[in-house]
Order: sequence, then structure tokens, then C-alpha cells
Amino acid sequence: MFELTIIVDFEAAHHIPDYPGKCCRLHGHNWKVEVSVKGNQLNTLGMLIDFKELKAEVQAIIGKLDHFYLNEIEPFCRISPTAENIAKYIYDELANHAGLAETVTVASVKVWESAHSAVSYSGEEQQ
Repeated sequence: MFELTIIVDFEAAHHIPDYPGKCCRLHGHNWKVEVSVKGNQLNTLGMLIDFKELKAEVQAIIGKLDHFYLNEIEPFCRISPTAENIAKYIYDELANHAGLAETVTVASVKVWESAHSAVSYSGEEQQ
């Protein structure tokens, strides 16, 4: 099994409704997103997927978030724009996108809202 990881960044503001602290107020982050994909089959070039190709797919998703007030855009106008929900959103968008080769699956998405705080989503349900 091969696992490949890329890192991208975006900037966005949000607030966490009903949060019992200062995060209930409007504030911004320089978000860092790590996306890992996995698979067993390499292409004719000997790659699982070209880093450039994966970055382009992720950037298309991140572009919908970059420099926005997250609470005002879908789906975060309906669900709280926490790091957890952002990680799941990016994972789901990428996993459901036909742009990835059939031999590549999304392993995980890790979202950092600061240098010391991150959350990872893998799509696996806890038993």
C-alpha cells in the first residue's frame, strides 16, 4: 500500500456559534490542510498519483473556502465551521470527486487551525 500526502493552505474567518469562550466571536485562521491518499496500483510513470494532480484537485475544493467568512457559505451556514467539520467537508468533496483515479482512495484529511491544534478525519466509523 502506498500513501501520498500533500499540504495546502488557505485563509478564512469563522465563529463557532454558542461556543462558551472567545471563539464565539468572529476571528480568522491561516488553515493548513494535509490530504493523504492511498492505493496499491502505480501508473505507467511509477506514481500512485502525480503530486501536482492531487494538489490541483484539493485546491479546487479549498478555493471555495479561501478568504471567505465560512459561516456564510455552504455547508457551514447550516453546520458549525469547526476544524472537524471542515476536515470532513474536504474529505467528502475529494472522495466524491471523479477527478481522482479509480485506484486512488482518500486516506485522511488533517486540518490545522493553528501550529498547535489539528484534527484528522479518515471517514472510518468507530465501532
